[in-house]
Amino acid sequence: MGSDRTAASFVCCPVLSSGPRQKGGRNVLITSALPYVNNVPHLGNIIGCVLSADVFARYSRLRQWNTLYLCGTDEYGTATETKAMEEGLTPQEICDKFHVIHADIYRWFNISFDIFGRTTTPQQTEITQDIFQRLWNRGFVLQDTVEQLRCESCARFLADRFVEGVCPFCGYEEARGDQCDKCGKLINAIELKNPQCKLCRSCPVVKSSQHLFLDLPKLEDRLEEWLGKTLPGSDWTPNARFIIRSWLRDGLKPRCITRDLKWGTPVPLEGFENKVFYVWFDATFGYLSITANYTDQWEKWWKNPEQVNLYQFMAKDNVPFHGLVFPCSALGAEDNYTLVSHLIATEYLNYEDGKFSKSRGVGVFGDMAQDTGIPADIWRFYLLYIRPEGQDSAFSWTDMLLKNNSELLNNLGNFINRAGMFVSKFFGGYVPEMVLTSDDQRLLAHVTLELHHYHQLLEKVRIRDALRSILTISRHGNQYIQVNEPWKRIKGNEADRQRAGTVTGLAVNIAALLSIMLQPYMPTVSTTIAAQLQLPLPACSILSTDFLCTLPAGHQIGTVSPLFQKLENDQIESLKQRFGGGQAKASRKPTDVETVTTDVETVTTAGPQQIKVLMDEVTKQGNIVRELKAQKADKNQVAAEVAKLLELKKQLALAEGKPLETPKGKKKK
Repeated sequence: MGSDRTAASFVCCPVLSSGPRQKGGRNVLITSALPYVNNVPHLGNIIGCVLSADVFARYSRLRQWNTLYLCGTDEYGTATETKAMEEGLTPQEICDKFHVIHADIYRWFNISFDIFGRTTTPQQTEITQDIFQRLWNRGFVLQDTVEQLRCESCARFLADRFVEGVCPFCGYEEARGDQCDKCGKLINAIELKNPQCKLCRSCPVVKSSQHLFLDLPKLEDRLEEWLGKTLPGSDWTPNARFIIRSWLRDGLKPRCITRDLKWGTPVPLEGFENKVFYVWFDATFGYLSITANYTDQWEKWWKNPEQVNLYQFMAKDNVPFHGLVFPCSALGAEDNYTLVSHLIATEYLNYEDGKFSKSRGVGVFGDMAQDTGIPADIWRFYLLYIRPEGQDSAFSWTDMLLKNNSELLNNLGNFINRAGMFVSKFFGGYVPEMVLTSDDQRLLAHVTLELHHYHQLLEKVRIRDALRSILTISRHGNQYIQVNEPWKRIKGNEADRQRAGTVTGLAVNIAALLSIMLQPYMPTVSTTIAAQLQLPLPACSILSTDFLCTLPAGHQIGTVSPLFQKLENDQIESLKQRFGGGQAKASRKPTDVETVTTDVETVTTAGPQQIKVLMDEVTKQGNIVRELKAQKADKNQVAAEVAKLLELKKQLALAEGKPLETPKGKKKK
């Protein structure tokens, strides 16, 4: 039995109000890539930047590190001017409108920014112009002539997005001045055939314009030296390392940092009064200006590289600007700026089998998630569970249902609810005495190992894998309860009742540990568990590296109730239809009639090629289902693939203009 031998592994002790002090305290500065203000972020934007960073920020606070987490809307540039014209508003009015939309979305997702700012501030102008002047004075800025399209009717040079024409590569007639939406190739606006000004539809002419360029080749050696010191031992993701190395391998080229626009940070140089800085030159300085709006001590964060660890979170398309352009600008300014220590880039999150598209009404966007009736923490959990860390991943409604019902409801929620209910039902709501055995010691060893893995993974910003450690602990807990059967032992002799007490006490302490480990991932659920178990407040703000008994014998818990709700197939099918396309002109809360009608219209106009693709998909998915059934695979896995097959058949029927078959229910034997 040996309870004395196990005491060191599971010490029941009062939680000190001051908490343990960290040796050699860390200063952790965390940023999420600034989202463009002119559109609504979709689930891929949210997981790639703000949600991933939020998990790490919350974890940093649990470790008692001195943490500052910031983000804000990127408000200057062509995209904002374009959106303003579309909506008949001024650029400032567009920024004000969408800044509120962004802030509301992140608030609903429970993102714990210390500040969510914006780039249209006096501090942004001051800091950007100061860095430019320092680069100019040190000879890191070039002047050159650029061939551009100019609209004589509007009397202005046209930024790329103000031009449309025929793609020189594929012949698509509505290609933008920077990229073709059909073939995806990048375009120089002057290469477009039959170009048109988007403002007045007249034909622009090619003229020369003077612009400023950041002399990246002259800064390349400094960048290489800095990377040589930074990358070894850092937590830059592999894709970030690869992208930066590929840019350097091809050799850096001067990059234009000015634009012929009115909406942007003014260029403080004679002869360039009618130009502004290119948004991707000054947007990264937004991190500094947002911090300056938060505290007058901003330089202690941004001009203190020896004492500050900077973590920057983004999708992989932002890597060149954060890992190359921003560091080159800061190194050339020679003002001791804090540079990124850990560049964390995700791959892309797709929607089902395609891409998110606001114009086509495909996918869930941030302002729509809260209208589904699914709590924010469930969205957080699933997005983090499928976080595209090493490769692209896809949001799937069917998979979301399975993960909610299996991992949250049947695994995590089941264990925590049972542990609390046993305390209430068998011991009057008070944690019983615990006399640990060798079996309990083995459980403690498993839990402690997973806790250590959790810390190791999150310190390396492997967010998705660390979530698996939480679920593994609750699986150990469920198995422990099943093997020991406290509901039977409580009815036995004194030894049995004592064993039931030990199992219950240990289980409820594991539940308390899970509530703290969950805090970075599911903050509302974490708070709910802590309230149900009446976890002491100091214990909620610190996560030790060792498993401690935070609920000693005699501790009274509160009222226990289920944490999660089952997601039903019909609910998920309805949401899948709603967000599957054809909602481009729908309001934020479209009616069922509007949504269904538009979906049917979209699909029934499908051409022969789309029908053939769907037929091939149905055949392919049917083969997958047959193989799984032949292999006698897990029922949940088979059910998921069958659901995909039924959905594909439904899409095919609609595409062919056939009426949908009502599925025949099977009677239970």
